[in-house]
Parts: sequence; C-alpha cells; structure tokens
Amino acid sequence: MVFASVPKAVGLVYALAGILALAYLWHTGRFSRRKGLPILAVTALLGFLIFSPVAPYQFQLLVLRDVAGLGAPVLLVAVGLAVMLGLALLFGRIFCGHFCPVGALQEIAAHLSPKKVGRTQKKVSMAVRGGVFLAFFAAGLLFSFNLLGALGVHDLFHLALGVPAAIFLGILALSAFVYRPFCRFICPYGALLAVASSESLYRFVRTDLCIECGRCERACPVDEAKKTDAKAECYMCGRCVEVCPAEGALHYARR
Repeated sequence: MVFASVPKAVGLVYALAGILALAYLWHTGRFSRRKGLPILAVTALLGFLIFSPVAPYQFQLLVLRDVAGLGAPVLLVAVGLAVMLGLALLFGRIFCGHFCPVGALQEIAAHLSPKKVGRTQKKVSMAVRGGVFLAFFAAGLLFSFNLLGALGVHDLFHLALGVPAAIFLGILALSAFVYRPFCRFICPYGALLAVASSESLYRFVRTDLCIECGRCERACPVDEAKKTDAKAECYMCGRCVEVCPAEGALHYARR
C-alpha cells in the first residue's frame, strides 16, 4: 500500500510543522486530548501510505547504513532526526505522542480499554528499553541485523503479512492493556527522545492553583504527573489536563 512515488520528506515536514503547532496550541490552552484524535488518525494513515515519518525505523536504517532503504538522502534523514531530537529538548515528546505512526497506532489502541497494567513500572520500562537500546546497536553495527524489521515494523505498514507483521500486530493489540509497549520497552529512538525530554524547556507544570487532589497522577498512564517527575516518559497525551478539576492548575509552560 505504501506509495514509493511520494517523497519521504513529506512525512518529515508534516512532523516538524505539527510539533511546532501543537507546542503553541498546548501553551495557549487551545488543544486537548479529544482534538488530538484526528491527528493520530492522519499520522497512522501516513505510515501506511508513505511509511513516514516512522522515525524509529529510519533511525534503524541509519545504523545499518542502508541508503537504499531510507528512500531519501542520508544527510536529510540524519538532520531531520537530529532536529526532532532538538525539538524534544525544547517541547517534550510531542513527536512520540502524536506524529510517529508507531506511537499513533498504539495511542489509538489504548482507547479500547481504560484500564492498563504496569502503569507505575516506569523504572522497569526504562531499564528494559536501555537494554534493548544496547542490543539494537550491537545487532546493527556488529551483525547488520535489522531488529525493528524482525519485529515487523516495516512489514505491517507495507501490508506484507507474515510472522514479523504478526509480531508487531501483537504489540499493537497489547497496547489496549499495556500503555505504549513498543515506545516504553523497545523503541531505540524513543530512548534518545526520553533523555532530551527529561531536560525539556516546556512541559506540563502545576501552578499555584493546584489543589493537590492527585487526579492527574492517577490518570497518567506512565506515572509522570508528580511534581518531581522528570517527564522523560511523558507522551503529551493530555490525560492529566483532561481530569484536572481546578482550571489553570495544570498548564503546558516553560518550567
């Protein structure tokens, strides 16, 4: 289903423009979780139509030095990924939350069930993803092994049914019960974005209007809503803002 005639740069431009737009809309209070649903749908559709901006897989191809698979100049892809990393340092993980097709599919699947397991296992998920990150580079650099390809990321979006696609489809199905399992336990590019996001200039912060009710903390699917949390795992889903009963108590602003 992927249209090879459409430049992959279209997805990159879409993601970069979208990140800036959502940062502005969150900051001005004009965005919400409900308004994000159409964006998730468009992002997922772009994944199937042009396989972009699937940044984790593009990052995989860079590690493998697979120029043909990238479908775009290596320098352009590298610069694009670096820019998105810089934007995460400024605005948090808006890309992961809304503009990565892999993340978008998981977020859509997460709507199927409100109850999730492993919500408070943040340290465990980060430790596992750190191990996967090391395995990802070892597999790519030492053995030229496409780890994300073996997990079916490429095959499912290309509708190439088989064992790899079934594996990734299983991960998506798991997203209904475990929030974003691929993002939290596997994604190598997400590991880099998490580091950047932990130091992000803009993030969700509590104001003096906070009544300490704890609803945002209970609603957060990754246990990142406490005052002292670094927001490394915050996917900008907006659940915390959605349940906050005190207007103006939780705001996306400069920390």
